[in-house]
Amino acid sequence: MTFDDLKLRPGYPLQVQVETSTGMSERYPCRFVGAMPGRALLLSVPRVNGRFLRLRPGQKVVARMMVANGVGVFTCSVESQATDPYPLLHLDYPEEVGFKGIRQSTRVEIDLPVVVLNQSSLEASEVEARVVDISLSGARLELDRVLGDIGDKVSITAQVEVAGLYRDLRLEAVIRSRVERSTQELKQNTPVVYGLEFIEADEDRRLLLAAYVYAKIAQDQLPTP
Repeated sequence: MTFDDLKLRPGYPLQVQVETSTGMSERYPCRFVGAMPGRALLLSVPRVNGRFLRLRPGQKVVARMMVANGVGVFTCSVESQATDPYPLLHLDYPEEVGFKGIRQSTRVEIDLPVVVLNQSSLEASEVEARVVDISLSGARLELDRVLGDIGDKVSITAQVEVAGLYRDLRLEAVIRSRVERSTQELKQNTPVVYGLEFIEADEDRRLLLAAYVYAKIAQDQLPTP
C-alpha cells in the first residue's frame, strides 16, 4: 500500500511513536495536515504536558492510523520542525504503508477498571471489576465475586481514552462463559473470570467501542521500531 492510497484528509488523527532522550519509545496523538506527494508530509506537533514536543532533524518517527478495517503504519524521518506561523512537523515522504487487518474477534489485552450491573437479577447491585481483554464483539471480565449465570444480561460502564480524550462508555452484554474456581483458588482469592458478548444496539456507543479497541490494537499489537 502507498501513502497516496490512504487518501487522508487534513485533520485526520494519527499516532506517532518516537524515541525519547532516555531511549524509551513514547506514543503521542497528532493530526495529518497535508502532503507534497513524493516529497514531504506535514503533521501537527504533539503536545506533552501543555508544551509542544521537540523533535530533531533525522529523528525516526513511526506513524499509525486507523484505515478502513485495519491499522496502517509507516516509518519516516523528521526533516524539520517549524514554529511559525504554526507548529508543524515536516517529515520525508514514506515509500510504503504497512497494513494490518482487524477482525471483529481480534482481542487486545488491557487492564480497564469497570463497574458492572447484572440486569437479570432483581437483587443485584453495581460491582467493581476489571476488563483484561477486549474486542469489538466481547470481553473477558475479572472480579472478586460471583456476578451471575450464563445467559444473564449485564451492563458495563467505564471511562476510556481515545487520542487523549476521555469519554464514558456504557455497553450492554450477555454472560457467555464462566471459569469455575477450585477450592484452592477460592482460598487464594483468585478472580472470577467471565466471558462476555456485547449486544449493544446504540450506534454512538458502538462507535466509541470501536475507536477504543482500534486505538489499543494500534498501540499494543503493531511492531515497535
